[in-house]
Amino acid sequence: MDETRKPTLIASVQRALHLMEAVASHPNGAPAKQLAREARLPLATTYHLLRTLAHEGYASRLPTGVWVLGDRLQALQDRSRTQTLLARIRPALVALRDELKAAAYFGMHEDGEIRIIDIADGPRTPRVDLWVGFDEAAHATAIGKCVLRQLDEDLRRDYLSRHPLVDLTPHTITEPRELLRILRTPARLAVDREEYALGTGCAAVPVTDASGTVVGALAVSCRPGRLPAIEASAHRLQATAARIQRTLSLTV
Repeated sequence: MDETRKPTLIASVQRALHLMEAVASHPNGAPAKQLAREARLPLATTYHLLRTLAHEGYASRLPTGVWVLGDRLQALQDRSRTQTLLARIRPALVALRDELKAAAYFGMHEDGEIRIIDIADGPRTPRVDLWVGFDEAAHATAIGKCVLRQLDEDLRRDYLSRHPLVDLTPHTITEPRELLRILRTPARLAVDREEYALGTGCAAVPVTDASGTVVGALAVSCRPGRLPAIEASAHRLQATAARIQRTLSLTV
């Protein structure tokens, strides 16, 4: 006896999805009657589904009477792109974490801000305690300084004009001239020597796109005493950054 079971499908969900596909096929929108025909649904069912989708933000009725996709779908698309990015860069971060025995981080420059996108840590490789929001502390982190170093002068000054150099530890650089001098100095690595958190050091290398434009930075964190060994392993960081670059060229 064949005991293979068919999956349990929810018919109402299927109808709603087919209806959304019909809506999506019309860039300028379509009336409910046309959508009902294309989705092969009774008109009454179509109206009920459209009202439900509109209530949840997945569809919208324009003043002309046609239906279009709702704004909530854009939010889902944005999250989907982020999930795809995370799925592709996570293996590179985990491999670097295991190779250097240090937590690994990937940050990006997006919409004028520098943000942490993903962290690969573990019981033996704990992450830095992000006790201050990263958006407000890029000047004190290796990732932040690495990205700022790659930006042109106008973008760099614009960023710093919007983000005060908050004093986080006795080692934090809070003098704009000193920070700008460091950022203008070429270096293989950007380094945080207990500038963000006492007892923790970080090193970072840039991650660029195919054209060489900076999109983010790759970093690892460790005890300050291990920083020299991490700096000596800059080539390993750079190799992982190149791997992430190839991944981004397929994702973005």
